[in-house]
Amino acid sequence: MHHDLTIRPTTRVTSKPAKTPQPAPGFTLCRYRVTNFRSVADSGWLDLDRVTALIGVNESGKTNLLLPLWKLNPTGDGAIEPTSDFPKALFGAIREAPGRFQFVTAEFDTGAEAATLAELAKIPPEAAALVSVGRCYDGSYTVSFPLHLRRTRAERAAIARAVAAAQDAITDTVIPLAQTDLHAAATEALDAMRAELDGETQLSANDLIRLRDRVAALIPADPPATSAIVARLRELQRELGERMAELLAPDPGRIEAVRDAVLARLPAFVYYSNYGNLDSEIYLPHVVENMTRPDLGAKEAAKVRTLRVLFGFVGLEAGEILQLGRDFRDIRDEIEARTLAEEGRMGLMRNLIGRPRDQDGPDAQMLARIAEAKRTRSILLQSAGTKLTERFAEWWKQGDYRFRFEADGNHFRIWVADARRPQEVELENRSTGLQWFLSFFLVFLHESSGAHRGAVLLLDEPGHSLHPLAQRDLSAFFDGLAATNQIVYTTHSPFLVDADRLERARKVFVERDGSSRVSRDLRSTEGSDSQRGAGFAVQAALSMSVAEAMLGGARPVLVGSRVEQTCLSAIKTVLVAAGRLRPRREIVFAPATGPRVMQVMAAILAGEETGLPPVILDGTEAGRAQAATLTAASHSGCPERVIGLDTVIGLDGAQIEDLLGPELVAPLVDRVERRPERLFADRVRPGRPLVPQIEAWAAAEGIELAPDWRLKLALRARRRLLDLRADTLPEETLARWAELLGRLDQDGI
Repeated sequence: MHHDLTIRPTTRVTSKPAKTPQPAPGFTLCRYRVTNFRSVADSGWLDLDRVTALIGVNESGKTNLLLPLWKLNPTGDGAIEPTSDFPKALFGAIREAPGRFQFVTAEFDTGAEAATLAELAKIPPEAAALVSVGRCYDGSYTVSFPLHLRRTRAERAAIARAVAAAQDAITDTVIPLAQTDLHAAATEALDAMRAELDGETQLSANDLIRLRDRVAALIPADPPATSAIVARLRELQRELGERMAELLAPDPGRIEAVRDAVLARLPAFVYYSNYGNLDSEIYLPHVVENMTRPDLGAKEAAKVRTLRVLFGFVGLEAGEILQLGRDFRDIRDEIEARTLAEEGRMGLMRNLIGRPRDQDGPDAQMLARIAEAKRTRSILLQSAGTKLTERFAEWWKQGDYRFRFEADGNHFRIWVADARRPQEVELENRSTGLQWFLSFFLVFLHESSGAHRGAVLLLDEPGHSLHPLAQRDLSAFFDGLAATNQIVYTTHSPFLVDADRLERARKVFVERDGSSRVSRDLRSTEGSDSQRGAGFAVQAALSMSVAEAMLGGARPVLVGSRVEQTCLSAIKTVLVAAGRLRPRREIVFAPATGPRVMQVMAAILAGEETGLPPVILDGTEAGRAQAATLTAASHSGCPERVIGLDTVIGLDGAQIEDLLGPELVAPLVDRVERRPERLFADRVRPGRPLVPQIEAWAAAEGIELAPDWRLKLALRARRRLLDLRADTLPEETLARWAELLGRLDQDGI
């Protein structure tokens, strides 16, 4: 058999134009809880945003909060490993009955899927808006609907009213003479039922069955064709039957079709701890081979994943680059190897003997084809390098890096240059941070819009090798990824949770009993950690932000707590977006608890031109006392810079919630607490401070408010404000906000 020395083109996969990512439909993870998993006895509920950071010192248990969430619905691996996952103190008990131990519980906002689930579960759509999914150590799942209050008893008074309504209707019915006996029997029986229902105890399903059967017994076996009495008895029978069926209805989470529908809609969870940094020199034959191997180790698999994404991102194929770079000797050796494999040694000898003498070297036509192939490869590599340079510049702000791809035979290299160092250097000889960010950028930007679209990304210690400024870029990069994916990541760096993103921070620490705990309260104590390592990282982020803002010519404003900081920052954003506020300098709100702290911070933040920063305090007794201390000490020369909310609003005892207004605050209070029968929105009284009203309402409803309930309410208010259009807010409220923040921008303040 004779083999022509031809260059066979390969099929290329060209990349499609990038589209703006849209949020994937499906469930949104709201919060989760870990129990009896490794070092975590009970984490408590962990509320999540689109991006959430778990901050803690080494060995605080951050990874042990990611892994159980991953194992709720993992991609790839993620199997439950008893020797690693079972807490050692409970190893024997869990091993004996793994189905009794639920190690993770997660609550999801079902979004547009609520209607489908409600129909399957036979519950109201609003009750299907939230679903809880848990997983046990035997691999089984639990499903429930927290907003669905399943009734097992019926109110006696409600049943009595239904019977009374039927009796009154029958009593008032004008009946023909032939139905006199039916009328008397029905009236007498319903009157007896009403007497029996007089009381306060609730009725069971069996009680309703007996009542329904007694009503059914009143209906004649062959009733008149048109009888108002029979029609009313049948209506009562049906109503009693519906109430009975409601009590006997199974838990919707136990219905197989409902469980299957919920589990099918769960987002996938993707866990990353090895990000597969790229090497500067890549041996293409190994790449082509490894891309088809399922038995690679974790490190090599991560590198192959990154390489696959790199080639796909820039529109290349490793196999094609390898083929286009072959010279005459490579082509001839490939043909001889193929001949040897197909025809054996004798076939190879025949082929070599039968080869024309003039084919010992390439002819002009082949040389032209080889040159054209290499020129094609060069153009492809140049185009790919340009594309990577342009896209990477959108995210990396630490330099104007230029990438160039080079292929030399079987070797593929990545060269990097920038304005400060125009001489090209191999990627491997640039900083580890640049290598890491490039690999991370490729994997997540590509996979978040493809295979992992809609998944929850769990990132363990990302960016630890990056410069602090690059870590800030990574934090901003997360915001872009959040358009298609929720992100939960662990860190101990303040640069990965800056002051503008404190709402995404959660503290992880070791409790006094040795178990890992998580808290949204960034100022709370940290169990056995006397140095408050997680809190220190948060405080460092805040301090750096305030200092940076001050040095940049911003106007710092001191407020009493994070509650005021959160609300005022959101108000500022709304006013700027609506064109109601155009500050000459950025206004930054910095929380400082207590007059002594405020005096120290005021002295630090005082500018040469602007002087002491303004202070906003509430109108409570404590706030007025604090204002008096400041005006008598640090702000004695500029008392007008101490602003009380009571004077702004014209309400004694006013707090920041009163600046937001009852129209905004009251519905949010009712969303924080799902249990009350009497909504706060129906009880609020205008013209009075809101905080005392909320506390009084909670006490009357038997609700124990969390210590940080005001902060939680402020965070909800901020999310709500940023979702609203300014023109939907009351004009009086907007004017009051504009007056206060405009006052902060004046020269004399």
